[in-house]
Amino acid sequence: MGSGTSRLYSALTKTLDGSSASQHPEYLVAPDREHLEPIDPKELLEECRAVLHTRPPRFQRGFVDLRADGPSSSHAPIRVMQWNILAQALGEGKDNFVQCPLEALKWEERKCLILEEILAYQPDILCLQEVDHYFDTFHPLLSRLGYQGTFFPKPWSPCLDVEHNNGPDGCALFFLQNRFKLVSSANIRLTAMTLKTNQVAIAQTLECKESSRQFCIAVTHLKARTGWERFRSAQGCDLLQNLQSITQGAKIPLIVCGDFNAEPTEEVYRHFASSSLNLNSAYKLLSADGQSEPPYTTWKIRTSGECRHTLDYIWYSRHALSVRSALDLLTEEQIGPNRLPSFNYPSDHLSLVCDFSFNEER
Repeated sequence: MGSGTSRLYSALTKTLDGSSASQHPEYLVAPDREHLEPIDPKELLEECRAVLHTRPPRFQRGFVDLRADGPSSSHAPIRVMQWNILAQALGEGKDNFVQCPLEALKWEERKCLILEEILAYQPDILCLQEVDHYFDTFHPLLSRLGYQGTFFPKPWSPCLDVEHNNGPDGCALFFLQNRFKLVSSANIRLTAMTLKTNQVAIAQTLECKESSRQFCIAVTHLKARTGWERFRSAQGCDLLQNLQSITQGAKIPLIVCGDFNAEPTEEVYRHFASSSLNLNSAYKLLSADGQSEPPYTTWKIRTSGECRHTLDYIWYSRHALSVRSALDLLTEEQIGPNRLPSFNYPSDHLSLVCDFSFNEER
């Protein structure tokens, strides 16, 4: 590894301390991309692994081929990653992961685990939740890897209640500029029962440079906790209404990624499954019958007990898009008895990754 790359990486990923973030809100100012040199993803991956050399190796996961018989698209698939990466302030200050050593949550190493996961799967589009290091880490690094990014923070982020925080957390959406052109972008503050809420979404219409076909990609993070089911349902309805308008009544194909904080039994899930946008949940296709969600997408142990839930989804327009493959989930044996996060894995949520192709136009 060249010393130039090491110096560049160290400078880019230096985390703002709490006092500078609170007194001088640098997290509101994006760096000038014209002055940022590209980074070789292989070199950055090597740099991350060098930082992580004392930790156990990352978990190995394989892709499951889901292609149906029939004509396949002649264009390269679109790889989409959905991931709640766990806000650093919440992981250290609020979430009470009682079986996770504080040492495993150190940002200087945990950010390298997050980057390693992203670099390993090389998504064309990256949809993230609980991002509280956008401007000092993810935007500078990912822009040097060729991504264009958008960040929309929560209006009243709980991260701001944590001492030495790095600013608010929110949703982030990145796409590779050599593959897509941005057509339109909307930051959506979700409403529930006519009230503006603390949850947000980003929806962007992109055009594939190879095929000139357009689609909409959206990322969201709905209200957490038991007892807020009706609230989440209302937020989901508001998001669907916005997406109905953006996609011109499903004329534009749609992919929606998010931590919905809702099991498949909840009303908000049923709203998406029965929407006139004709959406299907991609990870159902991993089940034997193609109709069942995974048994979990998050697994953690808090002071209140063990939490094993399916909360994260990638929805897609079934009439316009097909899932070619999906990244398999970690097994219980891989996750281990102390659950997530851990020295091996940086978040309490699993990343979901799918390869999509457009259905052939008739």
